[in-house]
Amino acid sequence: MTATMTGKIAVVTGGSSGIGQAACLRFAQAGATVVLAARRAKEGEETAQMIRESGGQAVFVQTDVANSTDVTTLFKTCLERYGRLDYACNNAGIEGTIVPLAEYSEADWDQVIAVNLKGVWLCLKEEIQIMRQQGGGAIVNVSSVGGLIGFPGLGPYIATKHALLGLTKTAVLEYTTDNIRINAVCPGLIDTDLADRFTGGAESEAEQFLMSLKPMGRRGTSAEVAEAIVWLCSDAASYVTGHSMVIDGGLMTI
Repeated sequence: MTATMTGKIAVVTGGSSGIGQAACLRFAQAGATVVLAARRAKEGEETAQMIRESGGQAVFVQTDVANSTDVTTLFKTCLERYGRLDYACNNAGIEGTIVPLAEYSEADWDQVIAVNLKGVWLCLKEEIQIMRQQGGGAIVNVSSVGGLIGFPGLGPYIATKHALLGLTKTAVLEYTTDNIRINAVCPGLIDTDLADRFTGGAESEAEQFLMSLKPMGRRGTSAEVAEAIVWLCSDAASYVTGHSMVIDGGLMTI
């Protein structure tokens, strides 16, 4: 896929670390100019600099996807600088606190819903409007295997990841005739800081239990998920829309 996206513009939310950062780097490697959004300015600027140092083009826009004003500014900046939007990866998300449903506070529940679900919806609104006007584009929403199964202690996270798959399918039915392809990815346990917070680290009992369920017996890498994201946006996936691609080392075969 090297240089197949030259001249194209990609927006990635949650682009300062993990899967989002890997997607930014992979888009740039494929030739796209990257507009990356994240709440953490230092890490966001560092990611943009990594891309520029490798010969790519990138700009960072500090963004809280749960804030509609921030989201509007992100896409306004993209259009003012580059005049178009070809690809979007809605990746920003949080896991929230890990407690049983009945012990969740309303504030914590609202925060997870605001970032993981409302944030994707706010971005989709902007992305779809731009892509309709210019004649098409491709979008990937980052869900999770948690969008396909339940898991104790992660009620709002699981709810949002299920909801993203329904949101993706609905958007496909509404906007395919506008030449907009919209897909989702469902990563399993990926080697990120989020996964460390979730399991307690590679040596924890939770980690060892999850590894025992995986046919591959290892975490995935952010780069492996990024490959799928960029492929789904590329012309190689021109007949793929409404798909939820599972990237989990075989976990869902259990």
